[in-house]
Amino acid sequence: MVTRRDVLEGSLLLAANACLPGAAVAASESDRPLRDRLWYRRPATEWTQALPVGNGRIGAMVFGGVGTERLQLNEDTLWSGGPYDPVNPAARAALPEVRRLIAQGDYAQAHDLANRTLIGQPVQQMAYQSFGDLLLSLPGAASAAVPADYARMLDLDRATATTTFTLANTRHERTVFASPVRQVIVLRHEVDGPASLDLDIGFTPAQEAQVEARDALLLIRGRNRGAHGVDGALKLAGLVRVIPEGGSLTAQGDHLALRGARAVTVLVAMATSFRRFDDVSGDPDALVRGWIVDAMARSTEQLHGEAVAAHRALYRRVEIDLGDDSAAALPTDERVIAAQSRDDPGLAALYFNYGRYLLIASSRPGSQAANLQGIWNESIDPPWGSKYTININTQMNYWPAEITALPECTEPLVRMVQELAESGARTAREMYGARGWVAHHNSDIWRATAPVDGARWGMWPTGGAWLCAHLWERWDYGRDKTFLRDVYPLMRGAALFFVDTLQVDPETGALVTSPSLSPENAHHGDIAICAGPAMDQQILRDLFDQTAQAADLLGIDGAFAAELRALRGRLAPDHVGAQGQLQEWQQDWDAQAPEPDHRHVSHLYGLFPSQQIDPDDTPALAAAARRSLELRGDIGTGWATAWRINLWARLGEGDRAHRILCFLLGPERTYPNLFDAHPPFQIDGNFGGIAGIAHMLMRSRGDEIHLLPALPSAWPTGAVRGLRARGACMVDLGWAQSRPRTLTLTSAVDAERTVRFASQRLTVRLKAGRSQQIDVSGWLGIAPISAG
Repeated sequence: MVTRRDVLEGSLLLAANACLPGAAVAASESDRPLRDRLWYRRPATEWTQALPVGNGRIGAMVFGGVGTERLQLNEDTLWSGGPYDPVNPAARAALPEVRRLIAQGDYAQAHDLANRTLIGQPVQQMAYQSFGDLLLSLPGAASAAVPADYARMLDLDRATATTTFTLANTRHERTVFASPVRQVIVLRHEVDGPASLDLDIGFTPAQEAQVEARDALLLIRGRNRGAHGVDGALKLAGLVRVIPEGGSLTAQGDHLALRGARAVTVLVAMATSFRRFDDVSGDPDALVRGWIVDAMARSTEQLHGEAVAAHRALYRRVEIDLGDDSAAALPTDERVIAAQSRDDPGLAALYFNYGRYLLIASSRPGSQAANLQGIWNESIDPPWGSKYTININTQMNYWPAEITALPECTEPLVRMVQELAESGARTAREMYGARGWVAHHNSDIWRATAPVDGARWGMWPTGGAWLCAHLWERWDYGRDKTFLRDVYPLMRGAALFFVDTLQVDPETGALVTSPSLSPENAHHGDIAICAGPAMDQQILRDLFDQTAQAADLLGIDGAFAAELRALRGRLAPDHVGAQGQLQEWQQDWDAQAPEPDHRHVSHLYGLFPSQQIDPDDTPALAAAARRSLELRGDIGTGWATAWRINLWARLGEGDRAHRILCFLLGPERTYPNLFDAHPPFQIDGNFGGIAGIAHMLMRSRGDEIHLLPALPSAWPTGAVRGLRARGACMVDLGWAQSRPRTLTLTSAVDAERTVRFASQRLTVRLKAGRSQQIDVSGWLGIAPISAG
C-alpha cells in the first residue's frame, strides 16, 4: 500500500534534485518584470488582503503587520472528523422505486423518496480547517501608525512575501516563504539601525490543542475536531523553532520573548497523523521534529535558495506579455479598482502569473489536491466546507495545469481519483448493486463518494466520470503510455459502473442516467431530480470514447472497448430547444426553470471543457450553446464567470470573453490580494480565469494547434512562451496587429501537426526534442506561408 508519506518523500527528493547544478532553472535574482509582483502600501487588515505562500502541503497567509505580524497557517490534511462511510443503508432497496417515479414523470415524489432513502448519513461531509495563527509582536509598537515608507510585496517568481518599514530610525525587513524541499515555513526578520529587534512570539491554535514554550521552541499538540456525528480521529503537531542572532531568548508562559537581537529566523513545521483516507496512524511529532532538524542544518540563505529554485523549475516554464503594463506602478489593490475605468492588459498578465503561482503553491506531488480554497483557509467552518466539489469546482482548479505547463501539479488530483475509486467501488456495490466505482457531487479528505446535502444537490452520479477526463487530459498532453497504463483501470472502472446502471428512456429508447440532476439547477420549483440531463450524456460520451481509445492505445480489452462504443451510440443526444438554446434536460424545461441566469451552465460541458461541440464541426449545436450563454448572461459568481470566459473563447468570441474577464478582474470578483471573490473566496475562479486567458491565445485539438483563436482587440500585440499543446508540444508565440508574428514549436515526440490561424492551416513535421521556428510572417497579411 502506497501511503501519503511514501509519495511525499519521493516528491521531496524530486524537489531537491531540481536544485542541483545543471537543473533547468537557477536560483538567481529575478530579472522578470513587475507583472510578477503584487505590492501594497498598507498592512492587511482582512484575510483577503493577506498574501499567500505555500509548498503544496502547508501554507500561510502573511498579513505584513507592523506592531504584530500574523501568519495564519494551514496543513492540507487537517480536516474535521475521521474515516467514515456515508452510504445510506436504505438506498439499494429504494433505488428501483425512485427510478420508476422518474420514468413516469412524478419528480416531486421521486425527490422526496430520494431525500429519505438515497442521501448519505451523515447528510454533510467533513470540512477543511485552519491550523492556527503564529503571532510575532514588537513590544510598544502595536498601536503605531503605518510608517510612511511601509511596503509589502509578494514576488511570484521567488515565491516570497516581503514586508519593509522603518520604526525609530531602524529599518525592518521581514521575509516569508514555504520550502517545498524542507517542508517548513520560514520567516526571517532583520533590522538595520540603532534599535535592536524585540519580539514576542506566540501561537493561537484553531483546534483543540495545547501550546508549550520551551527553550527556543513552541510545541503544539492536539487533535482535530469532530463534525456531523463523526469523531475527530487525527492527532496534530506543530513545532516553531526560533533562531536569534544576538540578544536573549526566553520562554515566558506560552510564548517566547526575544530581546536585543539583530535578526531572527523562525522555522514552522506542521503535521497530522493522516496517512491515507483509511489510515490515521501517523506520528506527527516525529514528522515535525525531523523537518525542523533537517531545516536547522542549513542557513536561511540556503533554505531560500533551494526553495526559489524548486519553485522556478515550474514557474519559469511560461512567460506572458499582453501589452501595456504601465499600471504596475499602482499598488495592486488600487490597480484592481483603476482597471474598471482604463484598459490594463498587464493586470490580466499579472493575474495569469498569480494563478500559476497559486497552483504550484497549493498542489505539488505528495500533497492533497487543491480544495475549494486551494490550501488557504482561516476558518473551522469555511464556506461549503472548503471541500472537493466535483460537479465543476475541483475540475476547474486543474483546467490550467496542462496548457500552462504544470502537469506535475496534477499528481495530487490523480491520486485522489485513485482513492475515490476505492471508496467509490463500495458505494457502487452497496448503493447501486453495480460493478466499477462512482462518486457524486462532493467529497472530502475521507473520500466519501455517496450522495450528500440532499436530493436537490447530491443525486448526481457523474462526478467520478468527469474526473476521469482529467486522467485523459494528462495523457493527451504528455503522451506517456506508462501513465495511461497506470490510470486505465480507473477509467475502466468508472465506465463499468455506467454499463451496469444506465437506464432505457421509455419514450425514446435511448440510454440515460437515472436518478440524476443537472448540477445544481432545478426544473420545477425546487425539484432537480431527473433522468439523462445533458451534462451526464456529454460526460459519458467522453468517458466511453476515452476509455475505448485508451484500450486501443494499450492494445488491451478489445471486447470492452467495443461494448463502450456500442453503448455510446445509444446515449441520448443533445437537443435544441424552442428558444434556440441547447437543452439542459431531455425535456425542453429551460424556459420554465426558476433561475434563468443560474450560475451553472452544466449543459455546456460539451463545448468546454469537452470539445464535442465545435463551431466548425457541429455549427448547429455551437449556435445553440451560444444562445444558451446569451440567455444565462455574462455575470455570475467568480467560478461561473471564469467558466463563461472559457466558453466564449471556445466559440471564438475574443472580445466577449475579454469583457467577462474584465468583470472577473474587477473589485466585485477579485479581492485586494487577487483571490477570487465568489463571493466569498473560492480559488476555482482564479484557476478558471487563467485557463480562459490561455485558451484565448491557443487551443489544441487532436493534432491541430489553433493560434489566437479568441484574441481580443484589447491585446493586439503580445507574446507567450511555454504553453503546452496536446501531443507533447510546447508553443512559443508572438503576435502583432492581432496576427501571429513568431512561432516556435518544441515537440517531445516525432509528430506531424497542423498549425492554424483563422481559416489558414499549415502542416509541419516536428522532431522529438528539437525546437523548430515556423515562418508565419505571411500571416501578418493573411498570405500563403511555409514551414521554416
